[in-house]
Amino acid sequence: QVQLVESGGGLVQSGGSLRLSCVVSGFTFNTAAMSWVRQAPGKGLEWVSAMHSNGFLTKYADSVKGRFTISRDNAKNTLYLQMNSLKPEDTAVYYCTKLASYYNNNSYLSRGQGTQVTVSA
Repeated sequence: QVQLVESGGGLVQSGGSLRLSCVVSGFTFNTAAMSWVRQAPGKGLEWVSAMHSNGFLTKYADSVKGRFTISRDNAKNTLYLQMNSLKPEDTAVYYCTKLASYYNNNSYLSRGQGTQVTVSA
């Protein structure tokens, strides 16, 4: 059974930082492309970042480039998202997802329950 469990969200002031974690089970993590997506209130899913299974290739949405960093620890079956210089527009529920392909941002196979990030002005 595939499981993805996010944590690390919370309330932070504008300019602050948070690190999200996603612990996965039920599939071979070190061969999986992974991504983070988010959903702001009243809006659809927005792709944020992705990481290839090789742990080297990464990509980011323009809205977070230079502020967010995706990483993974294969020994711990964990995906991370370090978020710095947070802005109120980053407020959303953040989900980690397993991708069918690193090269297709929309190829979601599984998604966690999400963790709420709220950035106050």
